[in-house]
Amino acid sequence: MAVHGAWILILVTLMSIWCVEPKYIIYNTTSKIVPGKLNVHLVAHTHDDVGWLKTVDQYYVGSNNSIQGACVQNVLDSIVPALLADKNRKFIYVEQAFFQRWWRDQSETVQETVKRLINSGQLELINGGMCMHDEAAPHYIDMIDQTTLGHRFIKREFNITPRIGWQIDPFGHSAVQAYLLSAEVGFDSLFFARIDYQDRAKRKDEKSLEVVWRGSKSLGSSSQIFAGAFPENYEPPSNFYYEVNDDSPIVQDNMELFDYNVPQRVNEFVAAALSQDGRVNALYSTPSIYTDAKYATNEAWPLKTDDYFPYADRINAYWTGYFTSRPALKGYVRTMSGYYLAARQLEFLKGRSKAGPNTDYLADALALAQHHDAVSGTSKQHVANDYAKRLSIGYEEAAKVVETSLASITRSSSKTDSGNKVTMFQQCLLLNISYCPSSEVDLSNGKNLVVVVYNPLGWKREDIIRIPVIDGNVIVKDHRGNEIESQLVPLLNASLAIRNYYSMAYLGKFPSVTPKYWLAFSASAPPLGLNTYFISSRKQKATAAPSKNQVVYSSKEKQKDVIEVGPGDLKLVFSAKQRKLIGYINSRTKVKETVRQSYSFYTGATDIKQASGAYIFLPNGTNSLKPDHQALTVLRGPILDEVHQRINSWIYQITRVYKGKEHAEFEFIVGPIPISDGIGKEVVTKILTHMKTSKTFYTDSSGRDFLERIRNYRKDWNLDVNQPVAGNYYPINLGMYVKDDDKELSVLVDRSMGGASIKDGELELMLHRRLLHDDGRGVAEALNETVCVQNKCSGLTIVGKYYLRIDPLGEAAKWRRSFGQEIYSPFLLAFTQQEGDGWTNSHVSSFSGMDPSYVLPDNVAMITLQELDNGQVLLRLAHLYEVGEDKDLSVMASVQLKKVFAHKKINKVTEMSLSANQGRVEMEKKRLVWKVKGSPEEVPKVVRGGPVDPAALVVELAPMEIRTFVIDFN
Repeated sequence: MAVHGAWILILVTLMSIWCVEPKYIIYNTTSKIVPGKLNVHLVAHTHDDVGWLKTVDQYYVGSNNSIQGACVQNVLDSIVPALLADKNRKFIYVEQAFFQRWWRDQSETVQETVKRLINSGQLELINGGMCMHDEAAPHYIDMIDQTTLGHRFIKREFNITPRIGWQIDPFGHSAVQAYLLSAEVGFDSLFFARIDYQDRAKRKDEKSLEVVWRGSKSLGSSSQIFAGAFPENYEPPSNFYYEVNDDSPIVQDNMELFDYNVPQRVNEFVAAALSQDGRVNALYSTPSIYTDAKYATNEAWPLKTDDYFPYADRINAYWTGYFTSRPALKGYVRTMSGYYLAARQLEFLKGRSKAGPNTDYLADALALAQHHDAVSGTSKQHVANDYAKRLSIGYEEAAKVVETSLASITRSSSKTDSGNKVTMFQQCLLLNISYCPSSEVDLSNGKNLVVVVYNPLGWKREDIIRIPVIDGNVIVKDHRGNEIESQLVPLLNASLAIRNYYSMAYLGKFPSVTPKYWLAFSASAPPLGLNTYFISSRKQKATAAPSKNQVVYSSKEKQKDVIEVGPGDLKLVFSAKQRKLIGYINSRTKVKETVRQSYSFYTGATDIKQASGAYIFLPNGTNSLKPDHQALTVLRGPILDEVHQRINSWIYQITRVYKGKEHAEFEFIVGPIPISDGIGKEVVTKILTHMKTSKTFYTDSSGRDFLERIRNYRKDWNLDVNQPVAGNYYPINLGMYVKDDDKELSVLVDRSMGGASIKDGELELMLHRRLLHDDGRGVAEALNETVCVQNKCSGLTIVGKYYLRIDPLGEAAKWRRSFGQEIYSPFLLAFTQQEGDGWTNSHVSSFSGMDPSYVLPDNVAMITLQELDNGQVLLRLAHLYEVGEDKDLSVMASVQLKKVFAHKKINKVTEMSLSANQGRVEMEKKRLVWKVKGSPEEVPKVVRGGPVDPAALVVELAPMEIRTFVIDFN
């Protein structure tokens, strides 16, 4: 969210002037830091959104200027001659998505000049990611990936590593940004602009805008960072704003002009600086020079923990709406993120192809999507469409990688010379709308539907698969040829309506067939491996045991009020009369709790002073939604039970309880949100219990650490409560929970969204927003998403899921962490067809990318496995638990690399910074160690995993530690 151009940001010269002739003036620009004076660091910079009001391409070339006059290419073109004109000038640049494009277009001569400017320090590349990512909506893995993409380019081309974090425009700041995306990538400082107006006022008064930020309680001082918030957003002082078309008076230094104003402008500049006290010395500078100057003072700084959410820029203006804005785009980004992780694994297992296809396009598209006006949902609609289009193109390319990799892995080595054809796999990205042409096939002709199930996790895994089928007369066999239990679940009208409408919207055609059922069965797969399942038409003379027959269970359950559903230990209790959930019982853990779930919507404020919009959540009352008078529809079976509820004409819910699982799955279909009444609506679901939670709840930070939240309270200042709902909303990427003296209630999500606990014992999630007014923060467009089919448009419908579980106190983290990984990295399914039963004779039907006897520890995830262009392999391992989070799993873990890479011979393992652009040891040697006010001289040493022995090749990981390696294989 910004206007583009070259700006000067004053971080807190007065230039002496030599008058040679009236028309020609030479300025002395050689000022350096002067002790005893207020040194004003002039930081020339540009903030270039990779999409906001215009698309990333339009911003780069300067097209579509009827929306905004902005051309990044011109900005970059002008930097080189401006810096060459004066060796004392300096400039910083951030967004690598633009810089790399510009760099590729330059001649060798210009490239050599730019390298000299970078080496001299005149031009500094800071932050260094492909974009300035958002800090509320992105998942930490995406933040790491997009930063790595930029950092490794900078290292490769210029042999430098960015030192400074520069997050000046995101709308609030996460703890993960501080410790993970700043300290752990080797930054010496982090600067940002947007903090709550009440927080800023207090910090300005106390002169505590600059702090040492310790974002992780687990990693403590070992990953702290010097952090500074700007006094007034990221602009220079009033009247010194030299953006294109701005009205700040320019400096007119020709004495023959009537408008000569040098003394006036100098005095105004000095006054602006003196407002922060002291004598003034101004100099061209960069954030690196400023950071070194601060460090040289050897001062101690206030300590900051937790984060800077939520953010309000003035009274009644909390930027908490964007936590949910554009939920379809948020869901698409999250789906593609997990897919990218799996696709890179398969690309490595087969061997990367430089000629293509490869995962590079999806990497670039996902990097752009992390921008603070992309996944945040705060761009114009045509720009959001552009992000989605790029993801779609990236998926198509990565899908080819997946399909060719699976064909290679499943092709039996003993048959490679026998002339058997390469298997052609297909995938189904639109399963969320019940659409999968690959599974909706006629099997009555004797063909088998082959389903390859790939598991991207480092653990053996079992999960329920559901695919649409057109005929119920089918059986499922595992890779050994044994028939396994399956279940048919009718595909009801609500799902079919979504399927038909959105397949037409996405693909331009209606489905050619209509499936009757979901076919559900339990599938398992080894870590980084696959198993194969076969679906075929049931022969009439089947002799299968009755337990293996699938039966459709459907009833209106009219005969009694209390309905229990769930084929396993977990039972959900529904009231037929009230048509809603009323209870939760787990017979294994002895947890029993009154639980109610409901839907409601907040009316979006339309006040002329402040409306609810893409950024701002400003509710003007709440409206509860009672379920329609239709009875509950309950579908029972041996694998799962479903409860279907029609809440109203535009909200439908399916609640599922699976055998062998101790959580409930809630699938919501919300939309089109009606606006014919002229009212914008922000739809929430609420979970209500009798738990006594003392105003306290917990939300994740970018999908990683959980932070304590207290309703109507801020640890850093006395909060003036003016918005008791919007001011208590926080970003959710993984989940949130509440607890009392003996239980924990946890909710996990499938995409980023806003969440809160507005009353004790309650959790609420905002699922969808449709608003009719712009909120005045620059996008100049109401958040009113529509989908058009054959020139008829209606409001966007969202299909999504969240998951609920109640555990005894202290036992919930295992589910939150392990199942959270399963949500992020679902089974990857690929389909093909086979004549007869010959698949197992000509193909590998079960495979593990690791030693078949080995799995990763329960507290460790593999978050990156990627073959690089040079043949090296990038590996990241993440400890999933915080210190003290779980009595068994918040401990040191170890990973045996020899067993992870059992099919290869490791030659060398080099530990790197998080963004893999420098050796970890080298980074630690350069790290600035900042003093903290009130902290003892000897800070307790944080435990981390030790060096990797080159012979044993065992990696240790302490709680919340992520370790990054580049591996060479023989």
